[in-house]
Amino acid sequence: MSGRVLVVDDNRVIRQLIRVNLELEGFEVVTAADGAECLDVVHQVQPDVVTLDVVMPRLDGLRTAERLRSDPRTRHLPVAIVSACTQYETDSGVAVGVDAFLAKPFEPAELVRVVRKLMHRDGREPGQRRGGQEGPSGVDGRHGVGRAGTCP
Repeated sequence: MSGRVLVVDDNRVIRQLIRVNLELEGFEVVTAADGAECLDVVHQVQPDVVTLDVVMPRLDGLRTAERLRSDPRTRHLPVAIVSACTQYETDSGVAVGVDAFLAKPFEPAELVRVVRKLMHRDGREPGQRRGGQEGPSGVDGRHGVGRAGTCP
Protein backbone atom coordinates (compact mmCIF):
# COMPACT_ATOMS: atom_id res chain seq x y z
CA MET A 1 0.00 0.00 0.00
CA SER A 2 1.09 3.52 -0.75
CA GLY A 3 -0.76 4.98 2.23
CA ARG A 4 -4.26 5.81 3.42
CA VAL A 5 -6.33 8.74 2.13
CA LEU A 6 -9.56 10.05 3.66
CA VAL A 7 -11.65 11.51 0.81
CA VAL A 8 -14.38 13.91 1.93
CA ASP A 9 -16.99 15.09 -0.58
CA ASP A 10 -20.77 15.28 -0.44
CA ASN A 11 -21.08 14.14 -4.08
CA ARG A 12 -21.08 10.34 -4.21
CA VAL A 13 -19.90 10.30 -7.85
CA ILE A 14 -16.92 12.56 -7.07
CA ARG A 15 -16.02 10.45 -4.02
CA GLN A 16 -16.08 7.33 -6.17
CA LEU A 17 -14.04 8.99 -8.95
CA ILE A 18 -11.34 10.06 -6.49
CA ARG A 19 -11.42 6.67 -4.76
CA VAL A 20 -10.98 4.68 -7.99
CA ASN A 21 -8.12 6.87 -9.23
CA LEU A 22 -6.25 6.64 -5.94
CA GLU A 23 -6.88 2.90 -5.49
CA LEU A 24 -5.52 2.25 -9.00
CA GLU A 25 -2.27 3.80 -7.76
CA GLY A 26 -2.16 1.56 -4.68
CA PHE A 27 -3.63 3.89 -2.06
CA GLU A 28 -6.09 2.67 0.55
CA VAL A 29 -9.10 5.00 0.44
CA VAL A 30 -11.75 5.72 3.07
CA THR A 31 -14.57 8.15 2.29
CA ALA A 32 -16.80 10.54 4.22
CA ALA A 33 -19.82 12.47 2.94
CA ASP A 34 -19.12 15.76 4.74
CA GLY A 35 -16.89 17.48 7.25
CA ALA A 36 -18.86 16.29 10.27
CA GLU A 37 -18.43 12.66 9.20
CA CYS A 38 -14.74 13.34 8.52
CA LEU A 39 -14.24 14.56 12.10
CA ASP A 40 -16.14 11.52 13.38
CA VAL A 41 -13.86 9.01 11.61
CA VAL A 42 -10.46 10.70 11.20
CA HIS A 43 -9.05 9.37 14.49
CA GLN A 44 -10.22 5.80 13.78
CA VAL A 45 -9.03 5.82 10.17
CA GLN A 46 -5.70 7.59 10.86
CA PRO A 47 -5.18 8.69 7.24
CA ASP A 48 -1.89 9.92 5.82
CA VAL A 49 -3.70 12.61 3.76
CA VAL A 50 -7.21 14.13 3.77
CA THR A 51 -8.87 15.58 0.67
CA LEU A 52 -11.76 17.98 1.28
CA ASP A 53 -14.40 19.50 -0.94
CA VAL A 54 -15.35 22.99 0.22
CA VAL A 55 -19.13 23.17 -0.27
CA MET A 56 -20.72 20.40 1.82
CA PRO A 57 -23.72 20.14 4.15
CA ARG A 58 -23.41 20.21 7.94
CA LEU A 59 -19.72 21.21 7.99
CA ASP A 60 -17.91 22.65 4.97
CA GLY A 61 -14.35 21.84 3.97
CA LEU A 62 -12.78 25.07 5.20
CA ARG A 63 -14.29 24.74 8.68
CA THR A 64 -13.31 21.07 8.69
CA ALA A 65 -9.70 21.98 7.82
CA GLU A 66 -9.74 24.59 10.57
CA ARG A 67 -10.93 22.01 13.11
CA LEU A 68 -8.33 19.48 11.96
CA ARG A 69 -5.63 22.13 12.49
CA SER A 70 -6.94 23.04 15.95
CA ASP A 71 -6.79 19.42 17.19
CA PRO A 72 -3.28 18.43 18.38
CA ARG A 73 -3.88 14.88 17.08
CA THR A 74 -4.52 16.06 13.50
CA ARG A 75 -2.66 19.38 13.44
CA HIS A 76 0.05 18.06 11.10
CA LEU A 77 -2.16 15.86 8.94
CA PRO A 78 -1.73 16.94 5.28
CA VAL A 79 -4.95 18.46 3.92
CA ALA A 80 -5.77 19.12 0.27
CA ILE A 81 -8.79 21.07 -0.93
CA VAL A 82 -10.34 19.52 -4.07
CA SER A 83 -12.90 22.08 -5.16
CA ALA A 84 -13.68 24.88 -7.59
CA CYS A 85 -10.84 26.82 -5.92
CA THR A 86 -12.26 30.31 -6.05
CA GLN A 87 -10.02 33.10 -4.77
CA TYR A 88 -12.04 33.09 -1.53
CA GLU A 89 -11.55 29.32 -1.08
CA THR A 90 -7.84 29.57 -1.79
CA ASP A 91 -7.28 32.56 0.51
CA SER A 92 -9.41 31.04 3.27
CA GLY A 93 -7.70 27.68 2.86
CA VAL A 94 -4.24 29.21 3.18
CA ALA A 95 -5.42 31.11 6.27
CA VAL A 96 -6.52 27.89 8.03
CA GLY A 97 -3.42 25.94 7.02
CA VAL A 98 -4.52 23.89 4.00
CA ASP A 99 -1.48 22.28 2.37
CA ALA A 100 -2.61 21.90 -1.25
CA PHE A 101 -5.33 22.90 -3.68
CA LEU A 102 -6.65 20.99 -6.68
CA ALA A 103 -9.26 22.60 -8.92
CA LYS A 104 -12.28 20.65 -10.16
CA PRO A 105 -12.43 19.34 -12.78
CA PHE A 106 -9.02 17.77 -12.24
CA GLU A 107 -6.82 15.38 -14.15
CA PRO A 108 -6.54 12.04 -12.31
CA ALA A 109 -2.75 12.10 -12.70
CA GLU A 110 -2.61 15.51 -11.01
CA LEU A 111 -4.73 14.22 -8.11
CA VAL A 112 -2.33 11.33 -7.61
CA ARG A 113 0.69 13.67 -7.86
CA VAL A 114 -0.69 16.03 -5.21
CA VAL A 115 -1.58 13.19 -2.81
CA ARG A 116 1.84 11.56 -3.25
CA LYS A 117 3.64 14.85 -2.71
CA LEU A 118 1.71 15.51 0.51
CA MET A 119 2.19 11.96 1.72
CA HIS A 120 5.97 12.12 1.34
CA ARG A 121 6.50 15.81 1.99
CA ASP A 122 8.51 15.44 5.18
CA GLY A 123 10.38 12.24 4.44
CA ARG A 124 8.21 9.90 6.48
CA GLU A 125 6.76 6.68 5.18
CA PRO A 126 2.97 6.28 4.73
CA GLY A 127 1.41 5.09 7.97
CA GLN A 128 4.20 6.60 10.05
CA ARG A 129 2.61 9.15 12.36
CA ARG A 130 3.90 12.66 12.25
CA GLY A 131 5.18 14.63 15.18
CA GLY A 132 6.72 17.94 16.00
CA GLN A 133 6.37 19.72 12.68
CA GLU A 134 4.59 23.06 12.85
CA GLY A 135 2.40 24.58 10.18
CA PRO A 136 1.95 23.77 6.48
CA SER A 137 4.88 22.22 4.70
CA GLY A 138 5.05 24.73 1.89
CA VAL A 139 4.30 22.29 -0.92
CA ASP A 140 2.10 24.51 -3.05
CA GLY A 141 2.16 25.21 -6.77
CA ARG A 142 -0.70 27.64 -6.76
CA HIS A 143 1.09 30.72 -7.97
CA GLY A 144 4.55 29.26 -7.77
CA VAL A 145 4.65 30.04 -4.06
CA GLY A 146 5.41 26.57 -2.88
CA ARG A 147 2.09 24.79 -2.26
CA ALA A 148 1.12 21.59 -4.06
CA GLY A 149 -1.82 22.13 -6.33
CA THR A 150 -3.31 23.59 -9.44
CA CYS A 151 -5.72 26.35 -8.47
CA PRO A 152 -5.45 29.49 -10.57
